[in-house]
Amino acid sequence: QQQKIFDPAPGVNKYGKPGRKIVVATNIAETSITIDGIVYVIDPGFSKQKVYNPRIRVESLLVSPISKASAKQRAGRAGRTRPGKCYRLYTESTFNELQENTYPEILRSNLSSVVITLKKLGIDDLVHFDFMDPPAPETLMRALEMLNFLGALDDDGELTDLGSQMAQIPLEPELSKVLLTSTKYNCMNEILSIVSMLSVPNCFVRPRDYAEEADASKAKFRHDYGDHFSLLLVYNTYKLNDGDTEWCKDNFINSRALKSADDIRGQLVKILEKMEIKTPVSNSFSVEFK
Repeated sequence: QQQKIFDPAPGVNKYGKPGRKIVVATNIAETSITIDGIVYVIDPGFSKQKVYNPRIRVESLLVSPISKASAKQRAGRAGRTRPGKCYRLYTESTFNELQENTYPEILRSNLSSVVITLKKLGIDDLVHFDFMDPPAPETLMRALEMLNFLGALDDDGELTDLGSQMAQIPLEPELSKVLLTSTKYNCMNEILSIVSMLSVPNCFVRPRDYAEEADASKAKFRHDYGDHFSLLLVYNTYKLNDGDTEWCKDNFINSRALKSADDIRGQLVKILEKMEIKTPVSNSFSVEFK
């Protein structure tokens, strides 16, 4: 579907008018795509931004007003290959009230991974570290608290042996802790699959025209033990079907997400082997959980 935006507009219609092409794009189009023949841009003045709330420790996508810099970028899409116009669905006074630039992502992200990486690099004074855009002290403190709860940092803020191992695994600290702890409970094979599935976008597809069929298909993977087991069931069934894309299509599963999870799983196994952590000798992808 994404490739269709580069196709030429359709020919003359039954009324003798030339065909037109309408592209509905995300804010990725602000920066990275030039499409021939785009003359008009309609800018609604909003975008979805990832925002992390350190107090409740929840990350969410919020619809937020864009910045002046983003508005200028969007207008710039109109006149790339020939003169064009940008129609803004907001007043000039609203434009003047917008902030100059979009907040950098580091100011609205969970900093747990950043903090553990800096600690691993031997940088202990995080408060005076020369960030290009210093994050809020509260976000830093919450990240330190979280790492302390997970056992990655001791009470003095020093990196523990467990924390040093967690820093070597390119996952969110919570997931790397789960993965390292799984050896103790002899369930690494399953945890590798679950962690990989949690690292990719939602694997369930729900087309508007086939919503009921998609819901019925998703119900087949529902597990009494919770969503994590459902994800494990999807992954194991995918592997038992040899990664067949037709099986994915028939069961309303995103084959690209599953393939990505499979690749991540393979990479995690290699990282654990480099760290000399025992990984499962044989991968059994059972659909029966005891």
